[in-house]
Amino acid sequence: MKTWRLIRTYPLAVQVLLVNQLGVNTGFYLLIPYLAGYLGHDLGMSAAVVGVILGVRNLSQQGLFLVGGSAADRLGARGVIIAGCALRAVGFGLFALGSSVPVLLGASVLSGLAGALFNPAVRAYLATEAGDRRAEVFSLFNVFANTGMLLGPLLGSALLLVNFRVSAVIAAVIFALLTVAQVLVLPVRRVERSGTSFLTDWRGVLTDRRFLAFTGALTGMFALQNQLYLVLPMHAEQFTGSPAAVSVIFLVSTAASLLLQVRITARFSERWSRGRSIATGLALMGGSFAVTAVAASLLPGTAPDSPGEAMLRLVPVLVTALGLSVGVMLAQPFVYELIPSFGGAALSGTYFGVFYLASGLTAAAGNALIGWATDLAAPSLPWLPSALCVLIGLASALAVLAVHRRTGIGPRTEEPACATS
Repeated sequence: MKTWRLIRTYPLAVQVLLVNQLGVNTGFYLLIPYLAGYLGHDLGMSAAVVGVILGVRNLSQQGLFLVGGSAADRLGARGVIIAGCALRAVGFGLFALGSSVPVLLGASVLSGLAGALFNPAVRAYLATEAGDRRAEVFSLFNVFANTGMLLGPLLGSALLLVNFRVSAVIAAVIFALLTVAQVLVLPVRRVERSGTSFLTDWRGVLTDRRFLAFTGALTGMFALQNQLYLVLPMHAEQFTGSPAAVSVIFLVSTAASLLLQVRITARFSERWSRGRSIATGLALMGGSFAVTAVAASLLPGTAPDSPGEAMLRLVPVLVTALGLSVGVMLAQPFVYELIPSFGGAALSGTYFGVFYLASGLTAAAGNALIGWATDLAAPSLPWLPSALCVLIGLASALAVLAVHRRTGIGPRTEEPACATS
């Protein structure tokens, strides 16, 4: 109830964008996780063609974040958000209607471009509307985003019992409705004409050493967040012998976000500096993987004898998932709060765009590294992937502390004398 009362203290535009993120993640995750199966099994495409179609979507999104962020600064975040949602509706509609490779490639390009447009634009818009309550609004944003990440796969699984194309139609309709809501509710903001070119803006961001150091220090956050989809599902299936156990991970993560996110942000925003909060969150994200590292080295490689034993074996994975989620809840709202402070309101979209470009590249590199460690580990070193995650989290936390002590990260708060490091 406290969360809902807090949401109502924001302008209607902010409330719509929070619900928008719930819809965006619901629509995305009810479709994309099942796309590869549809292309390969239902349409009979080769693994190479499926990989190209999926890769084009990722490349279109990750590679164009900088363009989407700059467009938000130049054209206004409102119009870019609307365009992004409309393009995603069209792209997902094409997945429902088309079965030829050219149409599916077009759907992938449009879907990826849509994400590149509205992801930085939404965050730039929220940062402007929230004013000095940015950390708080981004904590609420995470709650809605995580809820959509849980609802999407559940709805997608149910719709697959009917037909994948029904899933694609439902996803397209969700984005179409979001587009209409944004057109009706988001107020038009006058955009000051910039006296510089896109290239000048990009050069300014890419040569901002303080911002680059901040972004580089956060590579651990990018890499570890993705282990909710790689290392933890792998361990869940390995420990229990059942892929169904994976769904419990997302349930724990979402429940923790709903119950704790707003409280954590409110508590630490007043007590600790931003640098200390982010570093502690990163250390917790990495340190939580020590539990699965120990479990992987102790548990036998054989399947459990009973459902009760399977649930007991799942406990270390759930503890790690909870620790990872709490670490993200502690660090991420403050990270999003600080990004616009590097360039000011006029370039907040560009800074978010560069940040998302870096996060996408780092997450892909992190997955490749941890995937390589997973192949190297089996079966003699089952603890290696989780141990690598511990090292990544601790190294990133130390890097954030180093940046914080050298140049400062965001607004400083007086830490109480009784606080402990």
